[in-house]
Amino acid sequence: MQLYSTSYHRASSIEDAGKLLSGAEDGKFIAGGQTLIAALKQRLAQPSDLVDLRHIASMKGITVNGRQVTIGAAVTHAEVASSSAIRAVCPAICHLASLIGDPHVRHMGTIGGSVANDDPAADYPSAVLGLGATVVTNSREIAADDFFVGLFETALAEDEIITAIRFDAPEKAGYAKFANPASRYAMTGVFVAKSAGGDVRVAVTGAGSNGVFRHSGMEAALRANWSPDAVASQSVDASQMMSDIHGSSEYRANLVKVMAKRAVAAAG
Repeated sequence: MQLYSTSYHRASSIEDAGKLLSGAEDGKFIAGGQTLIAALKQRLAQPSDLVDLRHIASMKGITVNGRQVTIGAAVTHAEVASSSAIRAVCPAICHLASLIGDPHVRHMGTIGGSVANDDPAADYPSAVLGLGATVVTNSREIAADDFFVGLFETALAEDEIITAIRFDAPEKAGYAKFANPASRYAMTGVFVAKSAGGDVRVAVTGAGSNGVFRHSGMEAALRANWSPDAVASQSVDASQMMSDIHGSSEYRANLVKVMAKRAVAAAG
C-alpha cells in the first residue's frame, strides 16, 4: 500500500485554525476524527494538512441559561450524555448521545464534527433539526432548517467552523433509534419535540435517501393529538427512503413509524 504524507497542526484558537487551513494546499479540519480517520485509512480522503480543533477552549463547554442550551462544538458525545445541566431541561438529547457508537466513540467524537459531517445515519442531525437548533459558526448563525442540504452536504463553506450548537429546550422531547447491530449507526432514528407554544417538530435520520428530514404529516398529527397513536396512521413514502444491504426502503418506511411512536412515548 502506497503511503502519503499529511501534516498535522494543533490550532490554539478559531482564528489560528482559519489561518492554518488557508495556508494548506488541501487542508481539512478534524475534531474527534471518528469519521475522517476512517476515511483516511480507506484512502477516501487524502488531505495535505489536518487542522485539529479539539484543543480550542472557546469551542468547549456546556451552558444552560434558563431553557436556552449552548453546547460547544468540541464537546464530546460522552459529555452531552452525562451532563446533568442538559438533562434537567432536555433529557432526550442526553439519551441520544448515550446511544452513539461505543464508549470509545462517545469519548472521542464531538457534536460539532458529527453535525458538520452530516452522515445520513448519524444521530445528532435529527436532534438539531428536531429541536430547531441554531448552528453557530465562526462567521454566522444558521437555522437548522437551512443547514442540512443533502447526503454529507451542509450549508457550511469550506473554511467555516462550527463553534457551537444552540437551542431552546422544548416542553417535551424524545428520541428512538433502530441501530445497526454492528456499527450502531441509525438505520432509522426519530427525534420528536413539542414546544411550550404547541409547535411540533419530527426529524428522521438514517432512513431518507436525501439525508435527515422532517415529516410534516406526523408534525400536524401530533399538534392535534400528542400521542403515539397519532403517528400510526401517517404514511411514509417508501420511494423517498434509503435502500441498501441493511434494509429495503419499505422496511425503513415502516421503521420511521415505529420509531416515531416510541419517541413520542419516551417524551411522555
